[in-house]
Amino acid sequence: MKPEIHPKYYKTKAICACGAAYDIGSTKEKIHVDICSNCHPLFTGKQKLLDIEGRVQKFKKKYAGVTPKAKKPVKKSAKGGSASGGKKLPAKKAPK
Repeated sequence: MKPEIHPKYYKTKAICACGAAYDIGSTKEKIHVDICSNCHPLFTGKQKLLDIEGRVQKFKKKYAGVTPKAKKPVKKSAKGGSASGGKKLPAKKAPK
């Protein structure tokens, strides 16, 4: 390694907002994070909704009685089978 080009490497603690602390190596002396594997919904299975100005309740109220429409079945033509729906496209002329 070349001297004086690499940043100083510290053995530090990463501290989460939930209170969990991890011993890690970093180029920063102190690390504070908002979310970690102890409190992240992906790892805990618990969902936390941060609702600002009642947006979640407004959405749930708006779409409370709405059910999704069923998809229409796709009709397949008996002849053709091409991407143009069975219609023959005119041949392109070669450039001169």
